[in-house]
Amino acid sequence: MSDSLVPEPSYSILDAVMHSVPDEGMARKVISNPTLASTIGPVGSSTADGLADDKEAVSAASKVTLTAINDIGQATAEDILEAMHQVIDPELGINVVDLGLVYGIEIDGEGRCILTMTLTTPACPLTDLLEDETASVLAGLVEEFRIDWVWSPVWSMDMISDEGRDQLNAIGYNF
Repeated sequence: MSDSLVPEPSYSILDAVMHSVPDEGMARKVISNPTLASTIGPVGSSTADGLADDKEAVSAASKVTLTAINDIGQATAEDILEAMHQVIDPELGINVVDLGLVYGIEIDGEGRCILTMTLTTPACPLTDLLEDETASVLAGLVEEFRIDWVWSPVWSMDMISDEGRDQLNAIGYNF
């Protein structure tokens, strides 16, 4: 073995999935199609082929969070949207998704992402901070990203999700 080769990882994705599914064959199926994870019973269950046949097995399996990837191993728009929940508007202290600032997400075949977003006001002085936070949360998910800032439709408080309203109420804003 050459010293210039990068060593293989000691813990693989297959190893991680094997902790949640009954056998290697089913683990390989879940890796190739993550949506199957919700149909798999817990490890050690007696369900045939690892497929859940009762409500309890399905609910136990659905507690496992898997990041869905597309057929060629890239992040999906849903993955990006979930990651954007970590980008916090510095003025309000609520994430940009629940504030309704994310209007669209596009990903091309090469892993480049375009986010269509707005701000609560066009004069927001913290645009660079939001772009830096976005870069941090998208690192490793996409090869490149760009934010297209738009002003139409104009953002309004009606765009805040129910979760965002609850968060704002908790810090003293009244709707």
